[in-house]
Amino acid sequence: MSSRKLIRTVRFHELGGPEVLTIDSLASPSLQANDVRIAVKVVGLNRADAMFRRGSYIEKADFPSRIGYEASGIVIEVGEEVNHLRLGDEVCIVPQMGLSQNGCYAEEVVVPNEYVALKPAGLTFAEGAAAWMQYLTAYGALVEIANVQKGDAVLITASSSSVGLAAIQIVNALGGIPIATTLTGAKKAAVLKAGAAHVIATQEEPLLDSLRGILGANNLKVAFDAVGGPQIAEIAEAMSPEGTIIVHGALSPEVTPFPLKIALRKSLTVRGYVFTEVIKDIERFRRAKQFIHSGLSEGTL
Repeated sequence: MSSRKLIRTVRFHELGGPEVLTIDSLASPSLQANDVRIAVKVVGLNRADAMFRRGSYIEKADFPSRIGYEASGIVIEVGEEVNHLRLGDEVCIVPQMGLSQNGCYAEEVVVPNEYVALKPAGLTFAEGAAAWMQYLTAYGALVEIANVQKGDAVLITASSSSVGLAAIQIVNALGGIPIATTLTGAKKAAVLKAGAAHVIATQEEPLLDSLRGILGANNLKVAFDAVGGPQIAEIAEAMSPEGTIIVHGALSPEVTPFPLKIALRKSLTVRGYVFTEVIKDIERFRRAKQFIHSGLSEGTL
């Protein structure tokens, strides 16, 4: 394939809203031995993409910057050392680091083969493009870090988000008990239908008292929190001794305090987390892809 072919590619040259996105014509990149060229059918839209475009994400743009963590499409060329993918395969692009260089909002993309996964047969291209960020994020926290076991109670905040819903499904798949929060009762029925064992509407119900009412005292093993802010102290108070609080987002505009005395009293682990922890580790990344692909294929995810 000629490297001179021009590919329509979405980029941005300054920070801002959607209006800063442009469609640029770029020369099709050459293929390295371990690369795969994909004709893109669908791209995924993530909160992280929008934050990246505005300049509020943990990764900063290098202008002119590409954008887009996820996509799905069809393999149209493979490098000479790629032997598990063939022309015509329907695939998903798994999020990778270096969004400015590797963003996949484009007609065609060239991706290292380790970031390409076969699209499970039962999924549409849209579902394939929208699946990997949510499950990769939840998997790394709940399986690799927290090691959720059968019977473990797990708090999942912002549970109606894509990552929250993924976390509910993964906790259920592991045999744990997903306890979800949402702001108001309006989404309670939907979150219960999505698999949560219990749902707490935090603007209408006291979080700590509700958790104690569901679990009794000191029976919350893991918290997977997208919010931060003052409620971290209440979550800490509800935790089991030696429990783990994993904070993966900052939806609250308020300062997030470190609950020092509670953490000392209960020997808690309170730690930040981002999905790139998984993809930086070859073995974790291999396990994650296998877990997610199996779950999507079998329907547990």
